[in-house]
Amino acid sequence: MKLSAPKETTFWAATILGGLGIISKFVTIPVVSENAFWFVVVGFVVLWLGNTNKGF
Repeated sequence: MKLSAPKETTFWAATILGGLGIISKFVTIPVVSENAFWFVVVGFVVLWLGNTNKGF
């Protein structure tokens, strides 16, 4: 499997999703706090897709 760097937009989207998930465990964010685990999971999946698919 050949990896490539994700686009900048993909990287920041994954970072924001993961960051929101982690922060919402300490601070109540209305929708995010209920689904904090899934925000982190989706952030990692987006980052993984960006690394494994060229141009994602």
